[in-house]
Amino acid sequence: MSDVDKATLEKAAAVSIDGRHFQFVGATGSRFEPGGLVILRSTDEGEEETDQLGQVEEVAVTIGGAPHGSGRILGLLDGDGRHLDVRRSVAFGSATIQPTDARTTEVLYGDATASLPIGSFLASQHIPARLIAQRFNRHTFWCGQSGSGKTYALGVVLEQLLIHTALPMVIFDPNADFVHMRQAHPAGAPTDAQRALASRDIRVLRPSSSSPDALRVRFLDLSLRAKAAVFRLDPLDDRAEHNELMHIEDTVGLVDATRVVPGLVERGTPAARDLAARTENLRVTDWSVWAKGLAAVTDILETRPDATVLDLGGFAYPEESLVVALAVLDDLWDKREQRRPLLIVIDEAHNFCSPDQTSPLHVAVRERIVQIAAEGRKFGLWLLLSTQRPSRVHPSIISQCDNLALMKMTSPVDLAELATIFGFVPPAMLARASRFKQGEALFAGGFVPAPTMVTMGSRLTREGGADVGVPLRTG
Repeated sequence: MSDVDKATLEKAAAVSIDGRHFQFVGATGSRFEPGGLVILRSTDEGEEETDQLGQVEEVAVTIGGAPHGSGRILGLLDGDGRHLDVRRSVAFGSATIQPTDARTTEVLYGDATASLPIGSFLASQHIPARLIAQRFNRHTFWCGQSGSGKTYALGVVLEQLLIHTALPMVIFDPNADFVHMRQAHPAGAPTDAQRALASRDIRVLRPSSSSPDALRVRFLDLSLRAKAAVFRLDPLDDRAEHNELMHIEDTVGLVDATRVVPGLVERGTPAARDLAARTENLRVTDWSVWAKGLAAVTDILETRPDATVLDLGGFAYPEESLVVALAVLDDLWDKREQRRPLLIVIDEAHNFCSPDQTSPLHVAVRERIVQIAAEGRKFGLWLLLSTQRPSRVHPSIISQCDNLALMKMTSPVDLAELATIFGFVPPAMLARASRFKQGEALFAGGFVPAPTMVTMGSRLTREGGADVGVPLRTG
C-alpha cells in the first residue's frame, strides 16, 4: 500500500470544486450516514482557515475500506461557530471533515424560540430535532404506511404548534385519533408544556354530542352546488329535480326535516314527486349531520378556537362526513379575502381527495381541496395532508406541497412518486424510509433548514388511535 493510500485511510478529507457540493473520504472505521451534518474545515495552503457546515447526501463503503461519498454545503460558520451564513460558501482543495456536535447543529435553526421540538436526530439521539414554525405557511404532505407511527407523530407536531404558535387549526379526524387533545398523557406529573397545552381553546365536535359540541351542518347555508351533490343531482341531466331543489326553501321551507318529503309530495308536480322519492331513497332526512337548531360547525370555526377537532367517524352514513368537509371548506374559501391564517389538517386524506372517487360529494370536496392547494396559500389557508399512500391522493394536490414528512414506506412505486414530486430530497435519504422503524421520520422542505431524519418524541396528550392489544389469559 502506498504512503498516500495509508494517509487517506488514517484521516477523513474533503474537497469542493464549486463551493456548493463536496466529495469526501473518511478514515477507516469512521461513520458517515446520509443526512448527517458535518463540519468542513479547509486546510488549503496559504489560505485563511474557514469552517463550513455540510450535509452528507450519498455514502458508499466496502468491508475493510474507508467510507466515501458526497454532500452539499449549507453555509459558512463564523469564527466561534455560533452563526451560519447560508448565503455564503467557498470552494476548497482540501478540508478535514468531522460530524457536528449539538451546539453547531443548533445554529441551523437560528432563533430557537421560533422552532418546534419534535424529537432527536436519528443518527445522534442526544441532538434535538426541530421544525421551523413560520414555515407552516406552506402546504405539507405527511405520509407513512400502516404501523409507521404516522398519526402518533402527527400528534406530536400539532401539540407543539399549539404550544408555540397562535396558528388556529381545524383537524378532519376520520378515526377519532385526535379527540383527546385536551387530555394530558396520564404518565407522571403535568409538565410546563402540558399545562400550556391545557390552556389552549381546543374544541372537539362529535356527531353524538349535544350542543355546544355537536358536529352539525346547516343545510340552508350550503351552496347550491353542495346541495345538489347531497342529492346527487346534475343541473343538466336532472334539470327538473335540480330546478325544484333551487326553490325548495321557498316551497317547502326545510325548517323541519320531517316535513321535507310530505311538502314535496303536496307540491304535486312530477319534479317534486321525483325529488321526494330521491330524498327517501337516499335517506337524506335521516342523516344526523343536519343542525336542526343547533350551532353549525361553520359558526364554531368563526369564533377561532386554537384547535377544532372534527370527529368524522361517528356518523351512520358515509356521506355525512363528506358533507361536513364540503361545508367547512366551502365556508373557508368563501371567506378567504379575510386572510385569517388557518392550518387545515386532513388525516386519512385519501378519503377526501382521491383521484378515483366519482360520487358528486367526493368530486366537490376534492375540487375544493385542489383549489385551496393551488390558491389558498396567499389567503392564509394552509393544508397539512396525511395519508398512507401518496398514489391515493390527487397529484395536483401533492404537487403544491412544499413540506414533506415521510415515515416508513416500503412501496417502491410510492417512493418513486415521492422522489419525482419532492426532487429536493436526496435520493439516499428517501431510500432510507423503507428501513425506518416505527416512530422514525424524514422531514424535508421549508420547515427544516436541511433534510432531517428524526426519531420522534413523545406525545403530551392521549392518543385516540392507539392499537388495541391482544387479550392474554392470566391463568
